[in-house]
Amino acid sequence: MAKKQFQAESKRLLEMMINSIYTQREIFLRELISNSSDAIDKIYYKALTDESLTFNKEDYFIKITADKTNRTLTISDTGIGMTQEELENNLGVIAKSGSLAFKKENEAKDGHNIIGQFGVGFYSAFMVADTVTVISRPLGSDTAFKWESEGADGYTIEPTGKDSVGTDIILKIKENTEEDNYDEYLEEYRLKSIIKKYSDFIRYPIKMDITSSKLKEGSENEYEETTEEQTVNSMVPIWRKNKSELKDEDYENFYQEKRYGFDKPLKHIHISADGAVVYNAILFIPENTPFDYYTKEYEKGLELYSNGVLIMNKCGDLLPDYFSFVKGMVDSEDLSLNISRELLQHDRQLSLIAKNIKNKIKSALQSLLKDEREKYEKFYGAFGRQIKFGVYNDYGMNKDTLQDLLLFHSSKEKKLVSLDEYVSRMPEEQKYIYYASGESIERIEKLPQTELVADKGYEILYFTDDIDEFAIKMLISYKDKEFKSVSSGDLGIDTEEQDKAAENADTENKDLFEAMKDVLGGKVKSVKASKRLKSHPVCLSSEGDLTIEMEKTLRAMPNGADVQADKVLEINVNHDVFQSLKNAQEQDKEKLALYTNLLYNQALLIEGLPVGDPVEFTNDICKIMV
Repeated sequence: MAKKQFQAESKRLLEMMINSIYTQREIFLRELISNSSDAIDKIYYKALTDESLTFNKEDYFIKITADKTNRTLTISDTGIGMTQEELENNLGVIAKSGSLAFKKENEAKDGHNIIGQFGVGFYSAFMVADTVTVISRPLGSDTAFKWESEGADGYTIEPTGKDSVGTDIILKIKENTEEDNYDEYLEEYRLKSIIKKYSDFIRYPIKMDITSSKLKEGSENEYEETTEEQTVNSMVPIWRKNKSELKDEDYENFYQEKRYGFDKPLKHIHISADGAVVYNAILFIPENTPFDYYTKEYEKGLELYSNGVLIMNKCGDLLPDYFSFVKGMVDSEDLSLNISRELLQHDRQLSLIAKNIKNKIKSALQSLLKDEREKYEKFYGAFGRQIKFGVYNDYGMNKDTLQDLLLFHSSKEKKLVSLDEYVSRMPEEQKYIYYASGESIERIEKLPQTELVADKGYEILYFTDDIDEFAIKMLISYKDKEFKSVSSGDLGIDTEEQDKAAENADTENKDLFEAMKDVLGGKVKSVKASKRLKSHPVCLSSEGDLTIEMEKTLRAMPNGADVQADKVLEINVNHDVFQSLKNAQEQDKEKLALYTNLLYNQALLIEGLPVGDPVEFTNDICKIMV
């Protein structure tokens, strides 16, 4: 029989398939099962418009049969089948499956769709098979035809016999090589696992003969092997069920089955979208942080299905980085797929789904914050840092999306509060949202810089995470209220009298403050009278955008050793220590230098900054004791 040649495009594709264009060979089974499902769908479509046809779903299935002796794997379906002409056109020409034309002729409204009967995915069979044989008998015909090919050299078509309508694809599995094990595609457990992984939610039964051991009748310890036909796939995915049918337990079981995590999800989001783009999704907000979440090894993304067929294990394009903790899946009939079905074209449908998902996640988190505060705080303990990083990242592009999800510890409430809660109870005369930064709540509460703001009765937000202040710098303001550090140069709460008194103190003690600045030799930008200190003798404040806490964070990073905030040493002129400074200036310059260094190092320790020379510091302490 004369061998026919593939068209040039198909021949090139076959050559690539034989050399494994796909990243994982196992997906050949996904492609062939998907094609079989589409073939059954075509009968369903015809039955909608042809009164002579009845579609009894129980009669339609896909059967997988492995024959180790002959090294064949057969994928059979009870679908629409193909004529000789269709075999020629569909399997001899790349991606010319006829599905698109068929769909236009048979529009249906119940959600069924056609991925592509014998589209380019069919050729993936050549990754694992030396010979591919297709025996097909079309609906309404008694004649079957056999299409056969050993690869890029071409194919043959001839009449053959077949008892029933449908298609059998018979793969002659390749022999093992030193690099590749092809035997696995003849193993029952391996085939079953591939089907469960990729095709579990195909809407028709995928059947296999499953072998199991049972005790022989009348025997206590002698077993015999029995073979029983079983349906391997679950068929109806949870995301296609009505929400009213499902309980929290069903979603939790799905979470565990899919191994999204070992915890229980705090919240699930079930989406059934039917608008500009049609898709179903089930998303989960985990309870705990994955062990590798804050490492470069962590890979974000949702499982992506096209009409029940798994396309990608983790589609990162569906989640923004700041919501990378979300687990789950998306199933859509509207996605455009490229040659391998593993990589998506960045098309409008995908962008619409991603945008919708982002909004749904934000709404779910806001709902959790409003109605289930304890759960939200648990979530925030695990993933709040990621939300804050999202505010800071991309030059603050996403701050409007995320600002209402932020929580910080409150000096007044002694618990986590939102920015909205803070602003809603601000006194009318309060100009700024005040915050203080430190390593812990306990340390911040002891900071001298908080005294004046606290005495005014204003609430202070405590920043204990190294990303906090960077995120707030990106926000700049919230509901027209600017953020202000209690360590900033101008707190915006001083009266004219206080300003005048501080100005007079700076003028009167100009020589003293200049002398102290000289002693410190460039460690501070200036020394001045403090307007914020009440009971403490000294503190550090900063000028400019870089605060002392930000300096600590940046200096801990590679190449950050030279980062330095513009520090100001503030002296409480109403403290007894100030009189000692004045006396030392008049009577003993060495003592003034001693006191200045001690006060500066004291201010460093209060801020949690390292003392430059610990030995010199301890010697200075000894000097004032003798």
